[in-house]
Amino acid sequence: MLKAEIITSGTELLLGEITDSNTPYIADQLAALGIDLYYSSTVGDNYQRFYAVLEQAWKRSDLIITTGGLGPTQGDITRNVIAGLLGEELTLDTDLKKELTAFFSTRGIEMPENNLKQANIIPSAVPLRNTSGTAPGWWVEKDGRIIVTLPGPPGELQSMWQYQVLPRLKKMSGAVIVSRTIKTWGLSEARVDELVSPFLSEANPTLAMYAGAGGIRLRITAKADTEEAARTLITEREKDIRDILDKYIWGVDDETLEGIIGGLLVSGNLTLAVAESFTGGLLAHALSGAPENVKFFKGGRIIPCGASGTDAASAARLAKQARVEFKADIGIAIDGNVSAGDAGMGSDVYIAVDADNQRDTVKAQYPARLPYMTRRIITHALIFLKNFLNA
Repeated sequence: MLKAEIITSGTELLLGEITDSNTPYIADQLAALGIDLYYSSTVGDNYQRFYAVLEQAWKRSDLIITTGGLGPTQGDITRNVIAGLLGEELTLDTDLKKELTAFFSTRGIEMPENNLKQANIIPSAVPLRNTSGTAPGWWVEKDGRIIVTLPGPPGELQSMWQYQVLPRLKKMSGAVIVSRTIKTWGLSEARVDELVSPFLSEANPTLAMYAGAGGIRLRITAKADTEEAARTLITEREKDIRDILDKYIWGVDDETLEGIIGGLLVSGNLTLAVAESFTGGLLAHALSGAPENVKFFKGGRIIPCGASGTDAASAARLAKQARVEFKADIGIAIDGNVSAGDAGMGSDVYIAVDADNQRDTVKAQYPARLPYMTRRIITHALIFLKNFLNA
């Protein structure tokens, strides 16, 4: 079993100027492959410090994945650090030079001389072509260890991972690995952990938990000689989990709440309108991104916080007004006051759904900073609407 480690480089990450989205992406990909991620770290654009971090990773991990530091500037030192650690010399690769030159010439741009450093490579490295930018990655195998270098921009990194790194890692696993993610809402992380604890220590299939604004997710990963055998393991474990969590499960894998709701509305030949006083149009934005939204989404409006009062009755009025104003079959409203949430103390928010002969209201209270709280409330509203449609 490979032991993996991620090293992200860039002083801008340490300063908080850029949020690291690459580590969560790679971690998720490694989990799906059944590769254990033991460590992750961030280091600035300093040769000595980067060298020390990489040296430590080399001593304790089988697979080291670096992100960033592959650009043409003086601060892009990833290649130099790896070359230094492995005691190998960087030389100009003529094929990479031609690709770089072609990249600029096809765009009618003169290539700066500094970009040539991106065509440098060491003997142990195999270049990973970058179809979206100028920074090639590396696949290095030496002394029973692997170093993979990936560019920092997420679009470039993800493309390189999917088409060049992932196939290599799959071949090394010697087995078929299949995953399924079960999405839940309504239980705390501690409670879910308690309920599914008998399965968390199982080796195959494995079960991992992830908490976020969208609820608790459970990823089942199975390894077998064939895909059919792996999927059988997944199905059996999924049944175990569904028997325990049942009504708290709302979807799996790539399913989204807005997509599920859109399907329910379209199949029922129903339309929907939205009114929001707390979430600033984010609920309407989520629903408008659902497939076939043109068939069910009639429109929405934003009301200033507190303008209509802040209680269950005001939320119910807003939901009905939205339904009537936009001539929809169903209206949904979110009503609350932003001030308490902005102070980080939580806020009382009300969600209401109104149909011609049915209506319901719920109070949502989350003690969190405003951005996180808002995401939680959007999810709560979508869950509430889904349950209303399924009633």
